[in-house]
Amino acid sequence: MKTLLTSIVAASFSFILGSNTAYADTLRCQALLTKAPKNVDIKVAMQAPNKEVRSAFCLVSGVMAQRLGVDGKFYSIKFELRLPNYWQGRFAYQFNEGNGGVVKPALGAATGLLSSQHAINQGFAVVSSNAGHDAKSYPEAGLAGGVAFAHDTEALRDYAYGAVQKLNPVARSLVESYYQSPIKYSYGIGQSNGGRLAMVAATRFPTMFDGLLVGSPGFNAPKAALQHAWDVQVLHRVNDDISQSLTKRDLDFFTRRMLNQCDALDGIHDDMIFASDACQTIFEPKALVCKSDLDRDCLPLTKVAALIQMHKGPHNSKNQALYTSWIYDAGMRSNNWRMWKVESDISAWSNKPVGLVMGAASLAHIYTTPYANIKGDLFSFEKYLLSFDFDKDAPKIYATDERIKESAMTVITPPDAVKPKLTGFKQHGGKMMVFHGNSDPVFSIKDTIRWYDFLDFGLGGSAQEFVKFYRIPGMPHGQGGASADQFNMLQPLIDWVEIDKEPQAVIASTRLDNPEITSRMAGLTRPLCPYPAYAHYRSGNYLNASSFSCAITK
Repeated sequence: MKTLLTSIVAASFSFILGSNTAYADTLRCQALLTKAPKNVDIKVAMQAPNKEVRSAFCLVSGVMAQRLGVDGKFYSIKFELRLPNYWQGRFAYQFNEGNGGVVKPALGAATGLLSSQHAINQGFAVVSSNAGHDAKSYPEAGLAGGVAFAHDTEALRDYAYGAVQKLNPVARSLVESYYQSPIKYSYGIGQSNGGRLAMVAATRFPTMFDGLLVGSPGFNAPKAALQHAWDVQVLHRVNDDISQSLTKRDLDFFTRRMLNQCDALDGIHDDMIFASDACQTIFEPKALVCKSDLDRDCLPLTKVAALIQMHKGPHNSKNQALYTSWIYDAGMRSNNWRMWKVESDISAWSNKPVGLVMGAASLAHIYTTPYANIKGDLFSFEKYLLSFDFDKDAPKIYATDERIKESAMTVITPPDAVKPKLTGFKQHGGKMMVFHGNSDPVFSIKDTIRWYDFLDFGLGGSAQEFVKFYRIPGMPHGQGGASADQFNMLQPLIDWVEIDKEPQAVIASTRLDNPEITSRMAGLTRPLCPYPAYAHYRSGNYLNASSFSCAITK
């Protein structure tokens, strides 16, 4: 009886203590309402743990920098800040992907991470924003509604980097007010456009972040947008219906022949090309052209020529490169690659490729000066890209006028993108980890390779002291493809920043829920080696990362 009574008392005390703690957390969260900086409106609510966030957290929803734009639309920076009970003195800015305009949950997510590895579950307070505009404010613009904000110069600058510059100190103030303690370490996390923002921050705001996690960076986004026009024109020459220009069978055949030549260059057949540099020197697409109408194990000249032209990248009539070329990799048969280049599964877009729709909208409205005033419908988008003149229209990404004082290339890209030094970021002690899929159909990994090579050259071969770059064979724009696309780049970055443990190879694994992996890839792990190294098979079970070492192509 005494034991039972003791248990009841203990349980009651625990319940009361838990209730008191929850009540105290709620009061602390509510107290933030009185601590918001001037001209910043916030709402707060204490949230219980859920499947995405493992500890209770104070959810802050805010709005700032409210104004009336030159186009008569209302603009503001809307944001979400999550303040978890489990806080380790860390703060993360979650950079916007795509065209912004939406406040995504502030989780600190990134390609490769499990939800338990997201920054919010690693002791971070995390902030996200809409990048200074609302994507739903322009219904009259049709499919161009998500990019019409760029007609307002301040909104364009906020999207490019200004929202980060304005919101970061506000978010930091709220974090430190809530925890009554200074932030120990600041991080930036982003991929695609978010990766661009991270690289811009490293140059424009070199002391803002201690660590930057950069995935699939579109740091030369205006140049990359030219590729969409290039692809559409190339594929249209194969078939008026772009969706029929390169079939799934075509891409599968092309990839299988590539794998036949390149898969074993890393020492093992595993349906991935880790020795990518060597592959580029020996793979010859022209060898796949049918020599007669009776040939079956081949592709028509028009299709092979199209793939060669697409990988060459956009050029003008003087044969001058306007962006960069692309590497040949096995991920080009992935659903993601095809969705961007050839045919999507979006019925509302009549299954037009994402590159045609998003590419036309961004190129016309964000990256061109003056902007191309085309209608926001599929017909107009396709017509615009088909008629795009690489001699006359492409230079407009560098243009200015009376309204736009800075070109898209000036405002969107990192100021030192051509010859990066990152001097201020390095002097601050900042650390950066960059990763990119070899089969990214949106932003060429060759551009990221060029960026890193120039950085390393300018620093006399010492870039690896504060920047690590990783290539993921088979991976397109984000997870997918026949690739080992499950990896944790965040924890090595944390260890590098906080305990000066320099990262080396990062272990990646295949996902069983990825329908694109082959049977011999199931349960496989591989080391992702810092560039320029790649994983080379030594001996042992080919499924295990421990059977590989990092090697460099001679």
